[in-house]
Amino acid sequence: MAPDASGTGTGQVAVRRGIPAGAERRAAELYWDAFGRKLGPALNPPEKAVPFIAAHLNADRAVCALLDGQLIGLAGYQLGGSALTGGSAGAVRRTYGHLRGLHRLLLLALFERRPAPGQLVMDGIAVDPGARGRGVGSLLIEEVAALAAEQDCREIRLDVIDTNPRARALYERRGFVAVRTERTPYLRALLGFGAVTTMHRPVGTRGARDL
Repeated sequence: MAPDASGTGTGQVAVRRGIPAGAERRAAELYWDAFGRKLGPALNPPEKAVPFIAAHLNADRAVCALLDGQLIGLAGYQLGGSALTGGSAGAVRRTYGHLRGLHRLLLLALFERRPAPGQLVMDGIAVDPGARGRGVGSLLIEEVAALAAEQDCREIRLDVIDTNPRARALYERRGFVAVRTERTPYLRALLGFGAVTTMHRPVGTRGARDL
């Protein structure tokens, strides 16, 4: 576990690895709040999406932030062929129907990313809106970086969409550098974004400001 960081409310923000037992629904709600706009075309409506995400989480592929024992943030990552969010093609079809499920699987395939050898892929950060400004995102990134070092990875990779400049600014402060941008204006009407930037951070480096 990473060192605690003082919050602005009562208690402290603590970072731990894995999603606590019983917090799967809360984790899915945070994830949907952060990424629902991007994933909506594939997983809407929310009343189906959140239970689906909760039921197919790989709890050991996340680092979490807790405040007074409550889950307030998480960062997922992909390593060893396993990512935070899962769900087979069959599970998608059972939840959304056969024909609609096939359409949704095609959309989900657009978000699929596979790490290169020596890479850990981070799946983004979700922080409760009421807990923002406490440095939770930075804590989660540094815990993912520590985990990547333990796994002998050489770099961390993530993708950030063009409609999320706040997230990109955070990643840049924590040492990530843009390496390429893929522009897909034809998807803007469907998915709500028209470009994705891939960013890398070498393992063993820290952001501009230590925690």
